[in-house]
Amino acid sequence: MPNRHFVLSLGLLLFGVFAQAQQKFTLSGTISEANSNETLIGVTIAFPELKTGVTTNEYGFYSITLPEGEYTLVVSYLGFQDIRETINLNSNIKRDFNLLEEAEELEEVVVTDDVERLDIRKPQMSVNTMAVQTIKQIPVVLGEADVIKSLLLLPGVSNAGEASSGFNVRGGAADQNLILLDEATVFNTSHLFGFFSVFNPDAIKDVKLFKGGIPARYGGRVSSVLEIFQKEGNSKDFKVNGGIGAVASRLLLEGPIQKDRTAFLVGGRASYAHLFLPLFDVDNKAYFYDLNAKINHKINDRNNIFLSGYFGRDLFSISDRFVNTYGNAVGNFRWNHLFSDRLFSNLSIIYSDYYYGLELDFVGFEWDSGIQNFNLKYDLKHYINDKLQLNYGLNNTYYVFNPGRIKPNSPDSGIVEEQITKKYANENAIYIDIEHQITENLSMQYGLRASQFNRLGQDEFYVYENNNPVEFDPFTLVYQEATPIDTINPGRGGTLKKFFNLEPRISASYNFKGKSSIKASYTRLAQYLHLLSNTSSPTPLDVWTPSGPFVDPQLLDQFAVGYFRNIKDGDYSFETEAFYKDIQNRIDYIDGANLIANKAIERVILNGEARAYGLEFLIRKNEGRLTGWLAYTWSKSEQRTPPRDLRALGIDTGRSDLETGINQGQWYSTPYDKRHDLSVYASYNLNKKWNFNANFIYQTGQPTNYPVGQFEFEGLTAPYYGLRNKERLPDYHRLDVSAILTPKRNERKKVKSEWVFSIYNLYSRRNAASINFRENEDTGRNEAIRTSIFGIIPAVTYNFRF
Repeated sequence: MPNRHFVLSLGLLLFGVFAQAQQKFTLSGTISEANSNETLIGVTIAFPELKTGVTTNEYGFYSITLPEGEYTLVVSYLGFQDIRETINLNSNIKRDFNLLEEAEELEEVVVTDDVERLDIRKPQMSVNTMAVQTIKQIPVVLGEADVIKSLLLLPGVSNAGEASSGFNVRGGAADQNLILLDEATVFNTSHLFGFFSVFNPDAIKDVKLFKGGIPARYGGRVSSVLEIFQKEGNSKDFKVNGGIGAVASRLLLEGPIQKDRTAFLVGGRASYAHLFLPLFDVDNKAYFYDLNAKINHKINDRNNIFLSGYFGRDLFSISDRFVNTYGNAVGNFRWNHLFSDRLFSNLSIIYSDYYYGLELDFVGFEWDSGIQNFNLKYDLKHYINDKLQLNYGLNNTYYVFNPGRIKPNSPDSGIVEEQITKKYANENAIYIDIEHQITENLSMQYGLRASQFNRLGQDEFYVYENNNPVEFDPFTLVYQEATPIDTINPGRGGTLKKFFNLEPRISASYNFKGKSSIKASYTRLAQYLHLLSNTSSPTPLDVWTPSGPFVDPQLLDQFAVGYFRNIKDGDYSFETEAFYKDIQNRIDYIDGANLIANKAIERVILNGEARAYGLEFLIRKNEGRLTGWLAYTWSKSEQRTPPRDLRALGIDTGRSDLETGINQGQWYSTPYDKRHDLSVYASYNLNKKWNFNANFIYQTGQPTNYPVGQFEFEGLTAPYYGLRNKERLPDYHRLDVSAILTPKRNERKKVKSEWVFSIYNLYSRRNAASINFRENEDTGRNEAIRTSIFGIIPAVTYNFRF
């Protein structure tokens, strides 16, 4: 019996010692900017002794659980002063930090030692983050800072050329990018048909582009995710900033409603070049305006609420006889709740709308189309310990698609009002994502997203013979629209078709002494929406359609591997990635397809496949007076739409064996295939007054179709074309420069200002937007005519803040 008591006592003693040795505590809090209380995303909180750390999430919150002890804590963020202090972790501690901006001491460049290169250790790859200050420095057309145009300087990102909207990532189409503004989907990012983007740089806090290794919390697009967060507003002092440019001006107001608890932000932009057109006896108009607004309120230490919105409109008219109006409207209500110092949650209720309107007075009708969605999402982040973090959540999105509505604009127009049948769908998903530091050198991020898409019923739906909406004529060897054999009315309460997909994600990183790492990732994504466009660049008139009985969702499998290295303690960095993308069910269109006001779009669509692969390089100089990067991408993007063999599925269609598919069933270049893409950006701080910037872009010419011959029929000469996208436009290149002058500030005045002088396309390269062919009236010979949009364009912008 005594022996038993002795053993039991010894066991309890050893257990107590063991438990005490293993006892851990949590340090958590929020990190914000000292002068405004604006929360900061991606701030590093590092512990050098433990070689571990964490970064703040999208709302500035951090949490890390460590063994009891005394440690050195380092808080660092680019552009702000580091905080270094000793912390005694002997209980759970809630600690908020306020960071001060670094003073601009350009005469003496000081390189601070970054304790932990967490970007090297993290498994996340294929991600680019761009600072708002960098975006404002990059020279762009007409001097207007532009998020989308700045992204084109990154590896793997391109677009269809000057004055084109949207962007292409790793050989993907523009509609394959998920663009989020404060978590709300933006369906069209262009102002003035692509000259500018809808994002006001003054209102933006963070810009992040995911090209691969996309976390499981994102879904719905198969190419990339562009995540943009707006500022929250200054809860300490009232601030104003803005700018006056050559074609547009902007103004942003922010300040406290209740100091340190409630803040607002209101920003607006408008163009005014059209006001000067009457001076030249021009009756046309082309202008845009937009509005950003946000309110945030701190209820208590565990609850914060946010209400944000964006509204923008473009108008283009020709003598009031042709009027085109389009734009976005989004809104988001968010509630951040802290269940504990380790469990953070965010509930969002989101609305998004894209509208397109057209008025043709000379014909006598008005036209409108668009897409709306209502999204409810709930995300949680669970900080298990310093080695393991869980992200999980769910969301549900309801869609309303308006393919088009026509109505008369006068009683005697003769036009009969008609609404093309609206379409409805519901998409829901649940996900879990795990960030796991397995060893000191090996870390992984893995997760799973389960998505379901229900194509809901509608008022009218066509039925086709053999369930086949596209017919092939074996005599002319062309595809043509099938004639419906019946019409059913399933109603909105029914379901036309359901889709379910599992979307696994996995990324891994192995680092070598914290200075370099190799990373690899696999991503599977499903996209249930399709943009109907047969142009290489999205236009305001493009119409979205959901997957359904005749259109399957796009499915992506992407593999990527890369090598990353910090050089000279991060003064320089080098990144290279190789990727391969395979996409199933990528749609294409039969020749002569009519996409506008088409009541049954399935009659001009064929399902195919796409693939893209390439190699990216990015070299950065991060410190010193001269900073910048060089980005190069070699890639190939192809698509194939082979002949359909429905008989293999047990469906006897009576089709001819001569069915060709598109392009004889062979692979052909997509319109966004850019074999070589080189970008160079440099910024030089001469002194406190002058900053100089330059960027150079070179791209392989865009694929296109040229006539390969001609024939005459009844006195008319008509061209005929060869294989699809067989030719290319001439290579694209240009050089842009800018100089930023910051006048010496009068300390008695609160206004800070700067002048931005820029020259777009310095050597006036006439890059081809298109090449058309015509017969020369004098010689009777065919000739090629190059159409260019921009030559050299100087601009001046005045920015101010107080």
